[in-house]
Amino acid sequence: MKINFPLMALAIGAFGIGVTEFSPMGMLPVIAGDLGVSIPTAGMLISAYAFGVLIGAPIMTLLFANMPRRRLLVLSMGIFTVGNLISALADSYSALMIGRIVTSFNHGVFFGVGAVVATNIVQPNKRAGAVAAIFSGLTIATIGGVPLASFIGTTFGWRNAFFGIAAIGLVTMVALRLSLPPLVNKDRANIRNELAVLGKGPVLAALLLTVVGASSMFTVFTYIVPILQQETHASTTFVTAMLVLYGAGLAVGNILGGRFADRSLYGTLIVSLIAVILLLVIFAVTMSSSIIVVPLIFLWGIASFAVVPPLQSLVVHEASEAPNLASAMNIGAFNLGNALGAALGGGVISAGLGLPSVALAGAGTAVLGLLMVLLLKRSPSNQGNEQVTSS
Repeated sequence: MKINFPLMALAIGAFGIGVTEFSPMGMLPVIAGDLGVSIPTAGMLISAYAFGVLIGAPIMTLLFANMPRRRLLVLSMGIFTVGNLISALADSYSALMIGRIVTSFNHGVFFGVGAVVATNIVQPNKRAGAVAAIFSGLTIATIGGVPLASFIGTTFGWRNAFFGIAAIGLVTMVALRLSLPPLVNKDRANIRNELAVLGKGPVLAALLLTVVGASSMFTVFTYIVPILQQETHASTTFVTAMLVLYGAGLAVGNILGGRFADRSLYGTLIVSLIAVILLLVIFAVTMSSSIIVVPLIFLWGIASFAVVPPLQSLVVHEASEAPNLASAMNIGAFNLGNALGAALGGGVISAGLGLPSVALAGAGTAVLGLLMVLLLKRSPSNQGNEQVTSS
């Protein structure tokens, strides 16, 4: 197989972003203890990042709408590097919060513009696969990068973990500069057109579908550790193994989602969401069995991330005349779904409904997503979208 170096450079950037987004979850006790704050207060560093992505995506995309794409991608990773250096040098909670917010501003524009660039440097029938190639960096981060950063943070200090992540940013900047063509905009971007496209019904529907799909995933994943500890009675080693296994499932799902979406975008979404629904219902009933939980978590990882490449491709297609803002906002929509899913799962737990009900809430959200896909597929304006990636 011929190596696509531009896609590889984009995947390296996605890897770094995935590590910086999720690794603080494994370092919260260390960060909280070192900075003299509570764990819930330290947890706000994660929430602030998610909302920073949501706010930063449109600001960065519109502010640099006419910058050549290669330069913008390098700039975004420059922001990523500076933000992580601020975090590494932080001597207070407020300084670390500033570093996290600065870092978050690169996230939406990198994935949004990166997805558009990826679809433009491959053949039309390979577009969803190109998007999947970028997100492979994110899934690899969940398997190895995040556990490694958490290990470094707890063993050698959390600041050293952020220094290491900043180094990934520097590597990505060099890789992007050397592998990508300049990608100068042929026509001057029209901010009014970008905003107008964002208001189109099909684009809004695709963005909302991303929010719902991410909510289904994070309703359960946010609380997977207490579920395994309290319901499965799992050891720390078993829990760690399940997190790695889930990350492996995400990687497989990303590959399969990209591959099959190039054949049938809506078919991939429908099958994946049905699988999520069935797996989470089974998980709710059988989460006390460690034997059954192992394959369920792996399969759930596959199904839950198989929807990501087709959803990103769908948004880019629906906003094809001005795709950059919509593509970046889809990344923000994913992070919004992250926050809403965590809130939904927390609400179920606070209501005293039990941890199995968290899995059922995730399944219910996936049902909503499935209904939305079916309605979107039947829409007259989307009858031709089965060939989204080959048209």
